[in-house]
Amino acid sequence: MKVTVGVLACVLFVHPFAAQERAPQNDSIRKAALKADLYFLAHDLMEGRLVGTKGYALAAAFVKSRFERLGLLPPDPEGSYFHSFNLAVATLGDGNRLEVTDGTGLSMRRVSGQDFYPHRFGSSGHAQGEVVFAGFGITAPALSYDDYRGADVSGRFVLVLDHEPRETDPASPFEGVVTAEAAVPFRKALAAQEAGAIGILFVTDLHNHPGELDFPAEARAYWPAAPPRIDRFFLASYLDRIRIPAAQISPALAVALIRGTGRSLDELSRSAETAQGITPIRLPNVQVALTQQVIRNVIPDRSVVGLLEGSDPQLKEEVVIIAAHHDHEGTDGTQVFNGADDNASGTVAVIGIAEAYALAAQAGRRPRRSILFAVFGSEERGPLLGSWAYTERPLWPLDRTLAVLNMDMIGRHMEVPAGGGRRFRGLPPQSAQSNSNSVNLIGHSRSPALREAVERANSAFRLTLKTDLDNNVSNLLRRSDQWPFIQRGVPAIWFHTGLHPDYHTPDDRPEKIEYEKMERIVRLVHQVSWDLAQGTSGATSTGGPRAAR
Repeated sequence: MKVTVGVLACVLFVHPFAAQERAPQNDSIRKAALKADLYFLAHDLMEGRLVGTKGYALAAAFVKSRFERLGLLPPDPEGSYFHSFNLAVATLGDGNRLEVTDGTGLSMRRVSGQDFYPHRFGSSGHAQGEVVFAGFGITAPALSYDDYRGADVSGRFVLVLDHEPRETDPASPFEGVVTAEAAVPFRKALAAQEAGAIGILFVTDLHNHPGELDFPAEARAYWPAAPPRIDRFFLASYLDRIRIPAAQISPALAVALIRGTGRSLDELSRSAETAQGITPIRLPNVQVALTQQVIRNVIPDRSVVGLLEGSDPQLKEEVVIIAAHHDHEGTDGTQVFNGADDNASGTVAVIGIAEAYALAAQAGRRPRRSILFAVFGSEERGPLLGSWAYTERPLWPLDRTLAVLNMDMIGRHMEVPAGGGRRFRGLPPQSAQSNSNSVNLIGHSRSPALREAVERANSAFRLTLKTDLDNNVSNLLRRSDQWPFIQRGVPAIWFHTGLHPDYHTPDDRPEKIEYEKMERIVRLVHQVSWDLAQGTSGATSTGGPRAAR
């Protein structure tokens, strides 16, 4: 039986009585058990569960052992409880050069770190050719938007702006004020390559981000002289797709490149603010030669997965995913970033729900659909690399994935201090006390039926469901593991109790978790998953970007 994503009818509308059936063993989810597991995962000996450390591997082994003990099946085709993928970290090689030749034939070599710097995702090699300005360099067929329409850029470099059109407009068709996936530099490089470009040059969109830009400082921050405490990773499979060099250039260099158009950089940039993209503009009398050396080192990684098979001969071919991530920020000297809320809380919640399903199955109560439990790796490091890797190579067809219920930071009360700075950008000041009963539903606007399923199930738990963060400059919508699934048209919601001053600091410790509230949230997610798994149809998704796919 195949589920068609985007046109599914929510079972809770067809059979509202299903929501009144209490999920079996829901009361087995208890704060004492959640607390015991969380204290283990957030212990100092786990070293902050940073990717590549012993603590990170130990956390994954702990989750795997619990799945195995509960009798969950290994869903990987090779019989493993792990979903494996490769990460890649980039280092800057020698010999990075950029030369610009003007109409007189005069060639000038530009200085790496002062006029340009290579992007980590760009391919090593050499390219030389003319340059065209391609606006924001975005191709989004679902929105009928294409910055490459009506022109041939084959054999040429493209010069593109950072970010996206209507970036600050809440009504933007991309993702409102949330950064659209099509605006990610890596995605722009792929779009340029598919259009036939031999290389891509990025420049800051100063018309949207005015002010002085210290480009050399930006270059030093991007490629620091000393190795960073925490590496920035990419999915190796993504980097394998890029065959063209990619570089960031200074606004001053961009001005030199466009001089032949007779227009200023500001004028040219503003002309790119269109509803459907621009026709690329050739930059006359200029050629660029770029030599780039970026060294990629591959690092293996894996997420932890377990399956409870459904009872219905047909419906068991569909799956509900219950998800979290287990990695965090590691250590800094003697300081440990324990990550109790982020995201030991979500990890132990997945284990708690898995145990409730296992107990019910032992008593002869299996859901009609299958349940896949996924604890993703490397959420912090890309970000979302484990969940992106899953959507690239899913263990269950995405068109048979009914919904994803993601739990990330479900153990505290949202607290935003006045003047909290960039960490709380876009969020109004609010006290922890004002959010003592609240949980945020992030991604709800992309699947209204899934939101209504949560609201219906919540009648038994009486949590305050907040729905004001989907279209916010905080970018929370794209900051956890539901995002890759939303981008693939799978209904997905993130249960999140909110940011707080201890977020990503050594003060995110297990003794600060609100275990009673956390217990209620985990029981709610269990109930929602049971309601979905028991029904005769699924939840509706509009996916992303905001227009229908």
